[in-house]
Amino acid sequence: MPSKTARLRNISVRGLTRVEGEGALYLTMEGGKVVDLRFEIYEPPRFFEAFLRGRHASEAPDITARICGICPVAYQMSAVHSIERAFRVAVDPAIRALRRLFYCGEWIESHALHIHMLAAPDFHDCESVVTLAEKEPEAVQRGLRIKKAGNAVIAALGGRAVHPVGACLGGFWSVPARRQLAPLREMLVRAYDDAAACVRWVAGFDLPDQHGDIEFVSLRQPGEYPMSDGRVVSSKGIDASQDQFDDCFEEHQVPYSNALHAKVKGRGPYFVGPLARVNLNFDLLGPEVTAAARATGIPWPNTNPYTGIVARALEVMYAIGESIRIIDAYEPPAAPAVPYVARAGVGRAATEAPRGILFHAYELDDQGVIHSARIVPPTSQNQAQIEADLRDLAPALLTRKPADATRLCEMAIRNYDPCISCATHFLRLRIDSR
Repeated sequence: MPSKTARLRNISVRGLTRVEGEGALYLTMEGGKVVDLRFEIYEPPRFFEAFLRGRHASEAPDITARICGICPVAYQMSAVHSIERAFRVAVDPAIRALRRLFYCGEWIESHALHIHMLAAPDFHDCESVVTLAEKEPEAVQRGLRIKKAGNAVIAALGGRAVHPVGACLGGFWSVPARRQLAPLREMLVRAYDDAAACVRWVAGFDLPDQHGDIEFVSLRQPGEYPMSDGRVVSSKGIDASQDQFDDCFEEHQVPYSNALHAKVKGRGPYFVGPLARVNLNFDLLGPEVTAAARATGIPWPNTNPYTGIVARALEVMYAIGESIRIIDAYEPPAAPAVPYVARAGVGRAATEAPRGILFHAYELDDQGVIHSARIVPPTSQNQAQIEADLRDLAPALLTRKPADATRLCEMAIRNYDPCISCATHFLRLRIDSR
């Protein structure tokens, strides 16, 4: 319950809603200054890195897909790319294109879910998508159609839309024939118009005006909007290979969160996700999406975190267009997967999950057994930046009514589309015995 005195103000949200997972916020201000701020992730750890130890590398894609019901493709692809690097596997270009299509499906369904079901109610003074549907029925129906198209893409390659099982080391267990993708293409063509309308819709929201000194981080590669390949770059000069991820960033534990925080070494918080990708790769969105972005009247690149919802909508439009292009150019590969030989080594790779960079690292023996696994999800990387945004927001809360101040704080957190369950699979256990 928010409360206010002349000098002291507390805001507490013990159970954040419209986010994936369990989290809370506690903010105390005294004399107009923030004296305590905690974005708590209290969901129990899930131990996925520990589950992976001792398992064969070929099991990693299916195990990691269970980490998240919304972005399982990202977990599969980061695991696959890391292990393929360790095994020195080079895939067929047609398989690479199918993996990109697979990834597009996930961006479409995940972004559509966040925009319409989780974030949009904030901008229409609605408690949930149910009440939003009473005010904006066509917009919500449009969002459901877009999400359905994304789910269909994932199911076409993964066998099912949630926790897909189609991907494997070297490629897929099976690949579709050209004729099997024709109905999918028709659905995507219809969804493209919906996506363009969605961009116009979210650009018309009353977005809070808040700008900060933010370091944006994403992948970038010449000639192609980043999903599964590229170098790690930032708006403040980082330009590193994926193998150098740990040279640029470090994780640390805070006492009030079950997820690690991350920061740029020698600097501080950083921002990953759609807004970071659009800011750092605007020139790679293609002419139609770029024109739609400019038509919003929002300057790009942009340092207002709340423009992230517009960046998500632009990426939906991009991903649908990219899916259609991949289907039109598709020629089935000679085999659904290339063979591989297990060898000892370390593999590291990052891909762009819907919420931002997702880094995996595996140490394997010469039989392909996993000795260690490390997963750095985007939500844990964004935690410190979320708290930085809340500190910037705090002065504006002093003159707000308690309910309004609380709503603004929740909105600032939901803006990142935090996937809390994904962020809590670390294990640090200490046993004191006497």
